Amino acid sequence: MQLQETQFERLCENKSILVANGSFPGPTVWAHQGDTVVVTVVNNGNYGVTIHWHGARQMCNPWHDGPEYVTQCPIQPKQNFTQTVVLDREEGTLWWHAHSDWARASVHGALIIYPKPGNEHPYKHDAERTIILGEWYEKNLTEMVINATRTGGDVDTSVAYTINGQPGDFYHCSKESTYRMTVDPNKTYLLRIISAIMNEEMFFGIADHALTLVGMDGAYLDQVTTSYIMIAPGQTMDVLVMTDQEPGRYYMLGSPFADTQAPSDTTTPSAILHYNGGYEPRKYPNSITLPGSTDRDSAESFMRLLKSLADDKHPIKVPLNITKRLYLTVSVNNVECAEGDTCEGPNGNRHSASLNNISWTAPNIDILQAYYRKLPGIYYTDFPDQPPRYFNFTGDVGDNVTYPVVGRTVVEPIEYGSEVEITFQGTNIPAAENHPMHLHGYSFYLIGFGRGNFSPNTSIPTYNLPRPPKINTVAIPKNGWATIRFKADNPGVWFMHCHLERHAGWGMAMAFIVSNGPTKETSMRDMPPGMPPCPGS
Repeated sequence: MQLQETQFERLCENKSILVANGSFPGPTVWAHQGDTVVVTVVNNGNYGVTIHWHGARQMCNPWHDGPEYVTQCPIQPKQNFTQTVVLDREEGTLWWHAHSDWARASVHGALIIYPKPGNEHPYKHDAERTIILGEWYEKNLTEMVINATRTGGDVDTSVAYTINGQPGDFYHCSKESTYRMTVDPNKTYLLRIISAIMNEEMFFGIADHALTLVGMDGAYLDQVTTSYIMIAPGQTMDVLVMTDQEPGRYYMLGSPFADTQAPSDTTTPSAILHYNGGYEPRKYPNSITLPGSTDRDSAESFMRLLKSLADDKHPIKVPLNITKRLYLTVSVNNVECAEGDTCEGPNGNRHSASLNNISWTAPNIDILQAYYRKLPGIYYTDFPDQPPRYFNFTGDVGDNVTYPVVGRTVVEPIEYGSEVEITFQGTNIPAAENHPMHLHGYSFYLIGFGRGNFSPNTSIPTYNLPRPPKINTVAIPKNGWATIRFKADNPGVWFMHCHLERHAGWGMAMAFIVSNGPTKETSMRDMPPGMPPCPGS
């Protein structure tokens, strides 16, 4: 996989962006369940970069997971790094992307995992297509991020969304290049939908065609038919579409779900489902009305449809004997501007974000190497299991708005074999928003979610323990909560963060260190040769 700056034209403007193998989106990687995939990443770009294999568990192999300064240091320009991607029970659609600053905006692609040879999908289809939702920025994104980091301000929003790299009919200079998915009548197509979008969730649907959801984040779901999906940044969904309508052209549309006061791109990406055959097409493709940008009810109604397949061939095992609980407040914060500086965040401060009022600070050497080599002073293990204070998190926060703790790299140690429950609590500090939280190294069960403050008396009775969806990225409702469970059976250092890039960059992240198990097979692999060097190491 070769990374290099390449010229692209969108919206009648030429622009150089970093891409893989000269394409946007990047190349697809195919594998079977349980395979080991080896990829050499060659960085011919201008900045250091890493590649993350999103949703691949990387059993006992955190060395090749990818987040910079967590499991490795960046691959510097003119250098390369060979990554081993260890697949476990994942089956379906995953993806890969850059995990350095905002580079994933243009460096990403599909990771498709088929059943083991001789096994079959639990559904029938005639053909498949991959649909990658992305974003397009007018200015140089790297320069914007550097400036925002220096000033504490925000990065400009995107000027367009894309479907397979193209904005679509509703943007200027784009109609001729709109992505067209040609299909034959009376067939069943598997759409592998990936959200590589940076900062907004997205409703997605196809005019006059039902969507049957069959998988999510590399695991199978109980089949459910819907007129739209709501997909968050980082998530993947497998959807069946029957081409059973009158031959013609039908819009495939996105509608941003951005129920927030923060600046957002509210434009509409489009593609066209185009039937093959000899017919006279209408002047315009048939269209669809999707939920609007603040339609929380539709977003949460869709989330309630998600249930695991949970049959004999695809069993689930929800942890029931919880030995480790965390209650994490998820907040967007500010930090005071340093004396003598001019900052461009709210009220002259710097933007920040936190989990339990700890804003993530990356060290200058990766945590995994420091853990493996027992290097002192790189990180601390006193991440709080609960927020520093309790108040009405989702209401009038009053005087409880606090500046987060910054400047310390803090992790959460977990014993191997622990059965872990995490409740994410959204907050109204300073303004509420939906947060898609992603955990590296694990898939987890989403056992419950709701609005308002989590309450054991009223929230726990709503848990779905028989058939919760098994996912790796969960959208926490605005001013609400979500509870997940997983068994800590994968030793190593594993990152957890909001997949809204602005929030991750501001510090809405933390890391777990899962200890080794009792055997070699349940222990982390030794540090492999050829890891990218860290500054000063």
